[in-house]
Amino acid sequence: MHRPPTAEAGIAEELAAVRPGLLPRYTAELPGARAAVLTRLWRALAHEPLPWITGRTPGPHGLALRLADGRTLRGPHADPYATSAYVTAVHLDRRPYEDAARLMMALAVPHGTAFAAELAHSAASLALSRAGAEQPRQWPERDREWEWEQRVVDGHPFHPNCRSRPGFSVADQLAYGPEHGPVVELGTVPVPAADCLVSGRWPAELRDGDRLLLPVHPWQATRVLKRPYGIWCPARPLMSLRTLAVPGGPHVKTALSARLTSSVRDISVYSVRAAATLSAFAEELAARTDGLLHITRTLGAATAHSPGLAALLRESPRQYAAPGEWVLPVAALATTSLPGCPTWLAAFTRLALTVGLRLLDLGVALEAHGQNLLVVLAADATPLRLVYRDLADIRLSPARLVRHGITPPGLTGRLLTDDPEALRRKLFGSLVTGALAGTAGSGGTLAAALETVLPDLPATADLAFLREHPLPAKALTLMRLSPGRSGDIWTALPRPGSEAATVLECGPSGQ
Repeated sequence: MHRPPTAEAGIAEELAAVRPGLLPRYTAELPGARAAVLTRLWRALAHEPLPWITGRTPGPHGLALRLADGRTLRGPHADPYATSAYVTAVHLDRRPYEDAARLMMALAVPHGTAFAAELAHSAASLALSRAGAEQPRQWPERDREWEWEQRVVDGHPFHPNCRSRPGFSVADQLAYGPEHGPVVELGTVPVPAADCLVSGRWPAELRDGDRLLLPVHPWQATRVLKRPYGIWCPARPLMSLRTLAVPGGPHVKTALSARLTSSVRDISVYSVRAAATLSAFAEELAARTDGLLHITRTLGAATAHSPGLAALLRESPRQYAAPGEWVLPVAALATTSLPGCPTWLAAFTRLALTVGLRLLDLGVALEAHGQNLLVVLAADATPLRLVYRDLADIRLSPARLVRHGITPPGLTGRLLTDDPEALRRKLFGSLVTGALAGTAGSGGTLAAALETVLPDLPATADLAFLREHPLPAKALTLMRLSPGRSGDIWTALPRPGSEAATVLECGPSGQ
């Protein structure tokens, strides 16, 4: 098999043209970025149901994977909850591989060539992100909550495509990537109101007579829509890159038809149609959490009946933090020191599971990963309550809602399911094997927090599942290697504490 084109050299060439002063730092960051992507890939090879891996044999010095073609792949013990880049090389038979893209090419599996190109871009783009990221202050100013979002330099803690941004040039990444600290000039595209679907209230400042002014990301307008746009206002990109914070105003979720990690990001007509109804219902449900959870309201949503030209306006999570408090996405917790780490993590785990399990029992499964879930901290960093944003992919169980005397919202389609497995996968696969694991940074640390918290939680069938079964997680690599299959593919991870890696860790991880 031929090696994929070297993304590292391509980014270096572009960087030399647009930001030559950053080139030495980029070069210095490449080895660590390769290890970070290889670590994520090794996790997938060790724990996902990949059809061309026929056996996994742990030993005193690591893990051996038997391939269908008779070869053997060897590497360290794989902690599925680790966020540090602990894999610097694996051996395919006797040949070492330090680069995930070259390893994927050598494996020669179906659809591996395209995935190898994504892995190469992920590592090179991650090195660029680390090189360009500003060193954060200990705590941002409380009216600059977007600074927390910029600290999540490494992207998804477990996806090998953690920083893959195909279609983005180096100049695009520097101009729009939140880790580079840019200010983005949001634009608007005028569309006849009669040609739009609107959910909720659309603000007067985004109307022009009989036309709606739909907010648009400049990359989308230039690269996808290929049409002129008017300048609306400066904004700060948040973790998701396509959602931006308007100073003193809402958060604006724009359509951005680019593949980031796994999915092409746009805003479906279904999401716009459901937005107002779902937001009102979520506000009612949050009231049942005794003040432990707030859900940011969707102020308005509009689409020109096209996933590529649509926008949602949401409240800023800052609305739910009192003076003297901070609110930050859970993914940012791993980028700063946590006071009294085990005690703090147990308190946060108790808060998150109390809220998540209560809503799940009522019939609402949040997609509570580290981007959607935020935590409100007291001045001494004590976790007080949670804020949830982006309702586009939660799941609702009409049967559970009715059982608790709650009238289901007037919705149809993919958001509704009574399947307990689907509901548990949605919550536990995002909250436990996602947000909590990413915060803990290792299986041992996560196990200690769960052992402290689980005995005290109210008994439900969902809690019993969490205590007794392997934990669900998306098979992120298998999904990328299955281009003809739609929807999520799942795997089961060993319970925290049962894997080999049990070292307790505190403070920054994955950097």
